[in-house]
Amino acid sequence: MSRTPADSGNVPLKQPSRRHTQAHVQRRLGVELELTGLPIERMAMRIQAVLGGRIVPHSAYEYTVTDTRFGDFAVELDYAYLKNRGRQEPGSGFWDEIAQLSDDLLGAVAKHVVPLEIVAPPIALDRVHELHPLIADLRAAGARGTNVSAIYAFGLHFNIEVPDTKAVTLLDYMRAFVVAFDWLKRVSEIDISRRVFPYIQPYDRGYARQICDAAYTPDLATLIDDYLAANASRNRALDMLPIFAWLDTERVNAVIGDTLVKARPTLHYRLPNCEIEQPDWDLHRAWDHWWVIEELAADRDRLGVLCADYCAALDAPFGDSFGRWAERFERSLR
Repeated sequence: MSRTPADSGNVPLKQPSRRHTQAHVQRRLGVELELTGLPIERMAMRIQAVLGGRIVPHSAYEYTVTDTRFGDFAVELDYAYLKNRGRQEPGSGFWDEIAQLSDDLLGAVAKHVVPLEIVAPPIALDRVHELHPLIADLRAAGARGTNVSAIYAFGLHFNIEVPDTKAVTLLDYMRAFVVAFDWLKRVSEIDISRRVFPYIQPYDRGYARQICDAAYTPDLATLIDDYLAANASRNRALDMLPIFAWLDTERVNAVIGDTLVKARPTLHYRLPNCEIEQPDWDLHRAWDHWWVIEELAADRDRLGVLCADYCAALDAPFGDSFGRWAERFERSLR
């Protein structure tokens, strides 16, 4: 079914086969938008205007819109140093004034190259489309995404609540993502700025080959250890650190010194562009692509066949050096 900008806000996202968690409640989706074009206070005002709530400023770089109909939204500059400085009480000495002047100058520069980020609370999957009026409102107010400038590597992130946290379930998602990655990268039309910067790296081929092998049947501790050995970074297109930190904080903290890792029972999918400036852009297209991962992860027999084919392609004399796997994967969807 085709959608137009006028009606897409009324169309729910395509629902996955596994709609509920192991606690028998509907799964939820968190959405993060990286964007620019509006000052932070005005962005908070647009959220309040569309979804209600109360604006709570924490600093020049961090606001919260509390008590909306979905919960609390964070609006913040995506720059940890300035957010930390903004939380500190300013001193009154000479060097404190110099430091404040430096921070103000850095903040003025950062606002031109660092995105503001809107972080939505987890929302039930059958209600996420109710964010589309907010997206349309922000666009009309002047919000802009990655296509506006060659230096804007702005993304749309999904935090997808998992149906359960068993090692085999998480591995199925990772396998589905690995075999679909080349196709996802193509159909998502990732902006050149986001391909140049290191934020959305795939798993390297050695690790992808390891986890797609049918003989790889790790328990949860081994799955986490192997992931950390190969992916000690948040900069993965499918970042598993949040859910692994949720399941075993000490194990992750022993390897990862990044305080930005937020433990939560979700898969952190970072690949899509934020193209909020485009008249027809909303969450549907990126979610439709992720939905393929959902359904593949839920069909273990089909996933096993694709993993075997993928491993065979990697083991061929020249591997997939001609980039044909994406086409083979797409044919499998038909």
